[in-house]
Amino acid sequence: MADRLLFISWSTPVHGMEERSLEVFNEALGFYGRLQQEGRIESMEVVLLAPNATLNGYIELRGSAAQLAAAREDMMFRRLLVDASMVVTDLRIADGFCHEGVAEAMGIFQEAIAGVPQR
Repeated sequence: MADRLLFISWSTPVHGMEERSLEVFNEALGFYGRLQQEGRIESMEVVLLAPNATLNGYIELRGSAAQLAAAREDMMFRRLLVDASMVVTDLRIADGFCHEGVAEAMGIFQEAIAGVPQR
């Protein structure tokens, strides 16, 4: 079971680039779907949010640390991020933890707490 994730989020399309942003979105979904079909990641989740001021949607790629590191190094992944950066605002990518990885991350946090004087 996946213990890591990549969180890719964006805000609004750049004005005048809406059509290209949809093309890049569809290319990304196709690529991430192939990664999943080939077993290179465990799963993906796509979320589109109702209109708001900060976040229009995100994609989670889930897998092992090694799977996600390899996905990040794939030339197509890198090209898609560059393409997306040209057509949407506030493109962000963050590493995260899920399932068993949450316990590991919380253990690290608890160890860090021990080194900080408490009030």
